[in-house]
Amino acid sequence: MKKSHILAILIVAVAIGFLISASSDVTTYANFEQAAKTGDRVKLVGQLVKEFPVEYDPEKNPNLMAFQLRDDKGQVRRVVLRATKPQDFERSEQIVLTGSMNGDTFEASDMLLKCPSKYKDQEIYIRSEQG
Repeated sequence: MKKSHILAILIVAVAIGFLISASSDVTTYANFEQAAKTGDRVKLVGQLVKEFPVEYDPEKNPNLMAFQLRDDKGQVRRVVLRATKPQDFERSEQIVLTGSMNGDTFEASDMLLKCPSKYKDQEIYIRSEQG
């Protein structure tokens, strides 16, 4: 075999390996009930329940944060994230978490925040001035 054929086969093998590894991290969207049933890693979409305090003490453990989240079905559960608290976390409109249920607690490994835009900030400010 020529060197170019061997190189082409090697490139194809690496590409196939990359695709297989990328597809193994595919998670499905679920709510708390579905996450508890499956026990698998899922993506969970919800809103921060602002009536409960966010548990975060950077002096004790800067990589531990806990809060209450309401999923799309209205269920409220405790979420534990082992990472630093993002800036403007309390102002987020929507939170997307990746993780799994551990008893009644959702153990999150990743978090994505959807924060309000500048336009929405202005809109909220205007409403508070009028009302």
